[in-house]
Amino acid sequence: MELHTLQVFLTVATERSFSRAAEKMFRTQPAISLALQRLELELGEKLIDRTGKDLILTDAGRTVLEFARRFQSLKLELDNSLAELRDKSAGRLAIGANESTTLYLLQHIQRYRELYPKIKVQVRRSLSSKIPDELIDGNLELGVISFDPADERIKSKVIYTDALAFVVSPRHRLAHKKTVSIADLGSEIFIAHNVVSPYRDLVLREFQAHKTPLNMSVEMPTIEAIRRLVQSNMGVAFLPRMCVEQEIEQKMLCEIRVKELHVERKIRLVYPARRALSHAARAFLEVLG
Repeated sequence: MELHTLQVFLTVATERSFSRAAEKMFRTQPAISLALQRLELELGEKLIDRTGKDLILTDAGRTVLEFARRFQSLKLELDNSLAELRDKSAGRLAIGANESTTLYLLQHIQRYRELYPKIKVQVRRSLSSKIPDELIDGNLELGVISFDPADERIKSKVIYTDALAFVVSPRHRLAHKKTVSIADLGSEIFIAHNVVSPYRDLVLREFQAHKTPLNMSVEMPTIEAIRRLVQSNMGVAFLPRMCVEQEIEQKMLCEIRVKELHVERKIRLVYPARRALSHAARAFLEVLG
């Protein structure tokens, strides 16, 4: 059953006239009559009693009229909802990010919310390694990761360039130093993030290349936990600089340059290459510029 056919019946029933319905719908009267006949044939019921002078609805016609009015109301509601999405006054945006990459989104989300306050923004905590698959499967529209997905089905845009920072407590023996070498760190206890990442692998390779042990005897699930343990002088850590900038400025942590290890983190916004984005997602890309 086509919505247009119901619209024809609704107009005929409302106008109580085939000719007036044809005029209102910019159709010929025979076209209106044919559309109504097809609807009656499809439903297997007579909707209009044509035996008298006046147009009278049958019991089936009155039932169909009630539903036709509901369908019209739903269509208007749908049209209004789509219009709201188009002018960014409604909708929802789902972005996948892990604990640290969420930080790189905050300034962009703030600006986005200022421009489009009625769009609901949902940042879902996801493993970075899983985000490309979630985008391809349609579970997410946008994602934030710290590596190049190298997948033609995914587009990416660098939104921030960060670095890994080597941090210690102000009470640590190395806190007064500005620079150390990897060889100086063989006896340190590293508080590690127990999430596999390209940066963790890179640090491991550098320590191996310099034949220096990397003692990761403590692993934590969150950057916040690692930061607190380092502040308490329970160990040292490599952390994304953005995650510890405030603590460094407030002298709650000390950043020390490791001569052989300068690791940039390119934070990328990723999205599907072969699927149309929602109005809300396209607006977010525009905010990023």
